[in-house]
Parts: sequence; C-alpha cells; structure tokens
Amino acid sequence: MGLTKQYLRYVASAVFGLIGSQKGNIVFVTLRGEKGRYVAVPACEHVFIWDLRKGEKILILQGLKHEVTCLCPSPDGLHLAVGYEDGSIRIFSLLSGEGNVTFNGHKAAVTSLKYDQLGGRLASGSKDTDIIVWDVINESGLYRLKGHKDAITQALFLREKNLLVSSGKDTMVKWWDLDTQHCFKTVVGHRTEVWGLVLVSEEKRLITGASDSELRAWDIAYLEEIEDPEEPEPKKIKGSSPRMQDTDETEDGTLEMDEAPEDRILTCRKAGSIMREGRDRVVNLAVDRTGRILACHGTDSVLEVFRVLSIEEIQKKMDKKLKKARKKAKLNSGKEEEEDLEVSVEMTLQDEIQRVTNIKTSAKIKSFDLIHSPQGELKAVFLLQNNLVELYSLNPSVPASQPVRTSRITIGGHRSDVRTLSFSSDNIAVLSGAAESIKIWNRSTLQCIRTMTCEYALCSFFVPGDRQVVIGTKTGKLQLYDLASGNLLETVDAHDGALWSLSLSPDQRGFVTGGADKSVKFWDFELVKDENSTQKRLSVKQTRTLQLDEEVLCVSYSPNQKLLAVSLLDCTVKIFYVDTLKFFLSLYGHKLPVICMDISYDGALIATGSADRNVKIWGLDFGDCHKSLFAHDDSVMYLKFVPKSHLFFTAGKDRKIKQWDADKFEHVQTLEGHHQEIWCLAVSPSGDYVVSSSHDKSLRLWERTREPLILEEEREMQREAEYEESVAKEDQPAVPGETQGDNYFTGKKTIETIKAAERIMEAIELYREETAKMREHKAICKAAGKEVPLPINPILMAYGNISPSAYVLEIFKGIKSRIHFGQITSNQMLVPVIEKLKETTISKVSQVRDVIGFNMAGLDFLKRECEARSEVMFFADATSHLEEKKRKRKKREKLILTFT
Repeated sequence: MGLTKQYLRYVASAVFGLIGSQKGNIVFVTLRGEKGRYVAVPACEHVFIWDLRKGEKILILQGLKHEVTCLCPSPDGLHLAVGYEDGSIRIFSLLSGEGNVTFNGHKAAVTSLKYDQLGGRLASGSKDTDIIVWDVINESGLYRLKGHKDAITQALFLREKNLLVSSGKDTMVKWWDLDTQHCFKTVVGHRTEVWGLVLVSEEKRLITGASDSELRAWDIAYLEEIEDPEEPEPKKIKGSSPRMQDTDETEDGTLEMDEAPEDRILTCRKAGSIMREGRDRVVNLAVDRTGRILACHGTDSVLEVFRVLSIEEIQKKMDKKLKKARKKAKLNSGKEEEEDLEVSVEMTLQDEIQRVTNIKTSAKIKSFDLIHSPQGELKAVFLLQNNLVELYSLNPSVPASQPVRTSRITIGGHRSDVRTLSFSSDNIAVLSGAAESIKIWNRSTLQCIRTMTCEYALCSFFVPGDRQVVIGTKTGKLQLYDLASGNLLETVDAHDGALWSLSLSPDQRGFVTGGADKSVKFWDFELVKDENSTQKRLSVKQTRTLQLDEEVLCVSYSPNQKLLAVSLLDCTVKIFYVDTLKFFLSLYGHKLPVICMDISYDGALIATGSADRNVKIWGLDFGDCHKSLFAHDDSVMYLKFVPKSHLFFTAGKDRKIKQWDADKFEHVQTLEGHHQEIWCLAVSPSGDYVVSSSHDKSLRLWERTREPLILEEEREMQREAEYEESVAKEDQPAVPGETQGDNYFTGKKTIETIKAAERIMEAIELYREETAKMREHKAICKAAGKEVPLPINPILMAYGNISPSAYVLEIFKGIKSRIHFGQITSNQMLVPVIEKLKETTISKVSQVRDVIGFNMAGLDFLKRECEARSEVMFFADATSHLEEKKRKRKKREKLILTFT
C-alpha cells in the first residue's frame, strides 16, 4: 500500500506551568537524609518533588495516563505510594525515581493511602467503598475489606495491635480485625460524612472530623487490658474526677448504640468535642508523626492548630487548677488549712487538647502536611487552590507563638487559568497569560524567564523582533510590555468591553483588535520619544474603526492582507476588504457563535470552530462550505493552522486536541493528556511544536516527530484501545459461577491481566503441539531406523532454540506476579511442597486419567447390556421424545379442524 500523503506524528513532550494539582495531597518526603526540605505534590498524572529552600523542581515521578489522587511516603522515607484516579497504586523509589511496583485492585479513584509502622503493609481506600491491604514486600494483595456504603475518606493502622480503623462518607467509623479480616465494631455517633480521623494520646484516643464545626473525641480502651489484673492500670490525673462515659446520648443529641454486650477487642466511647472556628466541613485532619500536634482546615484559608498535652503537662495543669480551687474554697469556708478541704476539679477535653494558633494562608487550602523537628519547631506546608505551595513555621511550645511564612513556590506557574498562548518568531520563547500575570517561558528548558503583572489577559502576540509583547485584556485595554526589562511600556483603552481577539498584520506593521463593544479597530506600530530616557520606544496608534451590529468574538487577517474575517455573536463570520472595509462574504451555518477561526497560509481556506461542537471548512473565494466536521464532544475553544500546510489543530472542552486535514476532511490524530477543559493552544512558526493550556492549570508541550503516521493504522490502534478499555471495565467474576459479592480477592481485571492470561494459554498450546510433534518424530525415526531432522518452531528459535517447557517458563517469568504469588514464593516452608508437587503431579494425573477411562469403558459396557435386555434406549434425550409428541398432537388438531 503506497503512501498517498504522509503525516508526521505529534507526541507529548513535557508538562510545565504547574506547581501542584488540586485532587491530591501534599506530603513531606526525605531526600539525601534531609527532612522538612522536600515536598511531593501531585501534578496531573505525574508527581513533582520540590526543594522548598531553593524553590526548584528536582525530580519528576512519571505517571502514565490517569490523574494522581493520593500520596503517602513510606516510614523509612525511601518510597512514595501514589494512588491514581483509575484505582491503581504505584510505589516509586525516591532514590531512582522509578515506579516498579503496581497494584490494581480498586475500580474507582484511590482516596486514602497509609503504611503500617514498619512499612511492610499498605492500606488503600477508594471511592468504590472498599479497603485493600497490600503486602509491599511481596508486591501482592492480602485481602479486601468490605463494609462501607460510600467512599472511604481515611484508613489507619494501629501500631501495637493488628487492627485498622476507617472512616467514610457513609457517616460510619469502622474497626477491623486484620487477623480475621472482618469489621468487629461500627461507631455511629455522626450525623454527616466523616471526612477524616486521627489517633492521638498513644492510640488511646480517636479524633474525627465531620461536616459540622466540631471535632469529636473518642476514648479507646482495650478489653484485654481491662480484664487482665496483672496489667498495670493507666495513669490517672490526681485531683480530677472522671468524665461520664456510659451515657446513651452524645452531646450533639445523637444516640449511640449500647456497646456493652457487643464489645469485642476494644471499646470506643465518646469523650467530648472540640469546637472549631470554621463553620464549614472538615476537609483535612492530620497529626504530625509524634502525635502531639493536631491540625485541621475547612474550605477556607485557615489552618487550626492544636496541641495534645502529655500526662505530665496535664498533671501540672490540674495541680494549678486544684490549687486555685482550694484557695477559693478556703476563702469561702474560712478554714486555715487547705489540705483539710475536700476539693476536686473536673478535667475537660480542653485541658488535654489545647488550641495553639491559626495559620492564615494567602488562598484557600487544598491539603497540608506537618513535620515536627527535634528542636521543637513545627513546619506546615500547604498546597493552595491557586497553584501555590507555602511553608510556615512556628514553635507550639512557646505561648502566643505566631506562624512565620518561610518559603513560597510561585514562579513555576500562574495563579489562575491560562487564557492565551503565543510563540516567538524563533520558536524558542512561549508567552502565557492569565488573570493576574503573563509569563515568558524558555521552550527548551521549560523555565520561566520573566513574569510581568497584568490585568486579565485574553489574547496576545509577540511584536516583530520578539522584544515586546502586546496583551489584550478583559477590561478592553491594550498593554505593551518590554521583555528585556519586564516593564509596562504603555496602556491604551482600546475597547469599552472585553478585547477578545488580536491579529497581527502580515506586513508586521500593525494589528487589528476585536471587542465586545461591536467594533473592530486597526492599529499601527510607531516609535515615540520616551519621557524617562533620550531613546525612542515602541508605541501603538489607532488608524481606523469598523463598527458592526454584533459583538466581535474573533478577528483574522488573510495572508495577503486583502481580507479580514470577523466572527460575530450572531453565529456568522463576515469577510471584509481591508483597504476599503467593504463587505465581501458572509459565512453562515453554525448554530452557535464561532469562538475561533484561522485562515490557511495560501489564503484559500478558512476554518471556523464553534460552541456547537462543529468545525466548518470554507473556501475564501466564494464563501462556500467545503465540509462540516463534528470535531469535539463539547465546545471548540481554539483552532490554528500548521504553517505552510492545510493541516490544522482544534482544542475543545472535551479535554482533547485533534489534528485535521482540510484537503481530505480527515481526522489525523488525537492528542490526549489534559484532565480538564482546554482553553487555548499555539502552534510554533516552524510547525514543530504545539503548546496548550487547560483548566487543570497545566501547560503541555507537544513535539512533531519524524515518525510517519498512517491513518488506517491510527484507526486500528484507536479501535484496539477502545476495545481494551471496554474489556477492562466489564464486571465479570474471577471464577465461573461466583457472584461479585463473594469476590474478596484483591486483584482487578485489567487489560494487562487479560493479555497475560492469553500469553499463558498460547504458551501451553505451543507446548502441547511441540510435545505431540516430538512423539510423532520419535515414532517416525524408530520406524525408519535412522534419525530424521525435526523442524524447529520459529517462536522457539527466536528465544534461542529452547525447549517447549523452557519457553513456558520464560513466559511465566515475563508476567507480573498477582494476588497470591508472593505468599507462596516468600514462604520457605512451601518450597519442598512445590518440589514434591512438581515430581508427583504428572504421574498422579496419569493415574486419575486411567481410572476415569476404565470407569467410562465399564459404564459403556453396562449401558449396552441393559439396552439389549430390555430393548429400550437408556440415556436417551427426553427432549426429542417431547418434540415428537408435540408434532403428533399438532397434526391431530389440524386434521380435526379440517373435518369440522
């Protein structure tokens, strides 16, 4: 098949402009032996490691396709567990940055990850309501815990006991016995979703956060410690009276179940509540590794910090309270000796958990992490909603300590979505503009080389020479910036409404603007005398105005500068002559306004993209519509031709970038990677690079390779990908006849497991065929009395002319271990059992086959004997007799009808 037209493939090159995604959580990680300096943040499908001291990105943990939703560092600090939106979990090494271990068990996004104390087990919770405990060392799943009715929000191992406690959006807190893998207690004292929980006070107290403004505290007591008389009693605070714990009604009015007859392993009773200052729900609740600092935040920008006092600190506090109470009692009673007075003070929850301070960040908090240094300094790092990371420090042991912001990572991205992108003429610099600033990026290093404060940027371009840039803003202003100094040279009030579009004239002497005030304005560049220096500087001057009847959404010059295309809010595109501004053509056919358009390099075609999800290709000579393409599943946001070709790119709100051929009206390829709506894109003047921006705050660079792209192969690959995705989503039981509710295995059917099973079956089939050929070959050689050469299977030859059994072994080696594989191989006691099985399996199977064959022959003989005696057929098919009776009855009924 000859190539009639060759396309070159574009591939993803890099992700930049992103500091941290909003779906995952930020965590401190240990690198090079330093704690509290490096943090890991989710960045779409990747994980970025940032140096807080230098503000630099030092490591990227490469993801595959799905967005990161959860992070958890291992206790030894060498690994990082990463949960993804598709339910998979990968374990990355922080030394090499490679992720060699992958766990597939969840069907929805991972919402919680937590290691046990030694780092050998990992508990994962998901939106699919399941909790799975994984064996990290053997790289296999242990068991699945089912019981929650909604998404899991937190799951924690206990240090001393083989127990796990979990919370979910089903308002429940559940306790799990990991020895028997079942839930032995459910805490029902919440009216709303439980968004987080932590263990404090040497795991004797549980703190939960829900959708209200209080943190509930629960006292935990282990039954063996209560019943065992030899166990020492827990320390008590002198002079304090115990709180009532056996009440049937909690402070918030919710009834608790009478746990006394059902208590197993432990009791969990409500101890009280701590009131938060925030009135909204708890978003995150966490403690540091020492368990002494407790912090939480809601949907605002305030982190509330509490300190859990030790037994000694509580004792000192109670002694002071007792002393004050005795003095007060002495004054009231008139007795001289304080010791003679019987005074007791009640210890409240506020005496044990003390509020330290509030940390106010510069924007809404999405997640945070704490680390407590041995010197007593507390560091709190925040991932904020506006693509920002901040580090605060304070000393909680000092009274009235105020938090101090010690570090901030801002230069690596915008605070809001990027709405405009432009390439410089040399393909090296990239301009990105957002609501608060514009940034200049080096395309090769992806470093931000200049940041300039501006108003809400909607459109932009590099002035010829690449020394200045022009920005169009939402307030209708034109802003001219100098790149060398980063200064704002001039601001011009161009339009009364939003300035939606800019188009540089082909002669590079001016440009045209279109705005919401129903006008198109023409501008020329000029040099004016600078007031601050003797040199002249660049300025702009308005020359003409074209007034229209509708709001202007987009403008574009034709390459010969004879025509100007203007997109209007009435869903039409009008073409005007540039010299006389007379009307030439009207392109109508879109059902919704045309948001974007572009004219090809030769001026023959104009392509328009609309909010009706269609792209139309028109001829500029007569204004006829050549083709209408259903381009995206949502609004088409941007359209741009590749220079010197009739290929063009479109970007849509459906998170996809597509390349099209305007001559053949064919879809060439789809670039997938963004996780939210795509706002804009830019194609480099050489056509080798494409950069795009999205609502997920990321900028993505796509690069043209030398790899040819054949459309038939691309369609076939797309169909295979769709099939694989549909197969992986099918809910089929692992064992025939097994119901989904009975499946407690931790594995999940993915396309990898399906392919692995197919490879195993193919290898076994090849083994059977080759062994049969060998037997036939031996028989032939024996009959011929000489050696006859045996033809070698090409597959075995490709593996180095190995034997069929060795080939099966190689296939098994290449397949990743699943579920129970690690439990067998890691158990040394099972090695001799496996060896014995290997020796005896073949002989035992042969014996069973012989017995079954003998029995079948005997049954056949008995069947023939019985049939001969009674002249009746045993084992006949009853259905055939039934069908015959039905046919006879129908015939009889027909005969009766004909006679009557």
